[in-house]
Amino acid sequence: MSRDLIKINKWLYPVSCIYGAGVWLRNKLFDWGYYKERSFNLPVICIGNLTVGGTGKTPHTEYLIQLLQKSYQVAVLSRGYKRKSKGFILAQEDTPVHQIGDEPYQMKQKFPLIHMAVDADRCNGIAQLCKEKITPRTDVVLLDDAFQHRHVKAGINILLVDHNRLITEDALLPAGRMREPLSGKDRAHIVIVTKCPKEMKPMEYRVLTKQMNLYAFQQLFFTTMDYGKLRPLFNGGKEYAIQSIHPAVHILLVTGIASPEPLKEKLSTINNYVHTLVFGDHHDFTEKDMQAIEDKFLQLPEGKRMIITTEKDATRMVTHPHLPKSIQPYMYVLPIEVAFLQDQQETFNKYILDYVRKNSRNSRFFEE
Repeated sequence: MSRDLIKINKWLYPVSCIYGAGVWLRNKLFDWGYYKERSFNLPVICIGNLTVGGTGKTPHTEYLIQLLQKSYQVAVLSRGYKRKSKGFILAQEDTPVHQIGDEPYQMKQKFPLIHMAVDADRCNGIAQLCKEKITPRTDVVLLDDAFQHRHVKAGINILLVDHNRLITEDALLPAGRMREPLSGKDRAHIVIVTKCPKEMKPMEYRVLTKQMNLYAFQQLFFTTMDYGKLRPLFNGGKEYAIQSIHPAVHILLVTGIASPEPLKEKLSTINNYVHTLVFGDHHDFTEKDMQAIEDKFLQLPEGKRMIITTEKDATRMVTHPHLPKSIQPYMYVLPIEVAFLQDQQETFNKYILDYVRKNSRNSRFFEE
């Protein structure tokens, strides 16, 4: 089973112990009822993880949107990481990315009919989304990255675990990347091991199932990252599969996401020349960055070069005032999608749809 070697800073274990004690006490205060969890009179589904870094929250949230929006009015609530605003904001189609953050902006652009909102206070955010005068007919709320936000008692907690960095082999911050102890997984109704290789052997599934060590009430699923069709970032144009890229074309892969390695590996399997320009997750591109992208692109062979970036990065590039016009015709966006393994998709869909149907209401919960 090929996975990344997890780097643990063992010399930071003493700090991790202090951090872990604080997190443990906080969770126990919720368990004992000293800190209050608030329920809402509509279906609430939380998508989150136990670690910092990318586990595929946005593609999985988008999968749920696609599953539910055919029959229900979906609302998505995020904290809006790195946004330049505060409080509750309900996104409109023309809301700028800096007001709500790159991931909420991406979801609103892809799914304009959803209610997309941001609020660091998730309880207040859900209460606002339940007001008919603000968001008419909200049927279900998806909480993006709120597994540790225990003031909200979600009907379903979905925990995402990166196959390349299993929580059973990680350590608490700052020695590792765990936000809370491994026991936090016990709050999940569904655990999804994400970013799995498409060709996993039966033995690997059994090993992972044993490692997760879930309770009988918990459901375990496995997903892999799939890639949609390339589309031009500017001026519309034809979409086409990445497999149709000529192997002699030089690709400049520009990313500002937590885990760009799987994307690079995928492109490298179909192309001989993949060059990378890697920025940090949610990177706020500067004028200097834009110049660096142009400089590196112009070093590639003329007539046989293109730029590929992710949907999340594209949201921060497309309106950037310093993005050089000379490279815009060569920029393409590659969507990242979710695919279930082991024919689990129907089982997962039924679990979610049954919960939403059974917990939908004829009456609304209002707070003035």
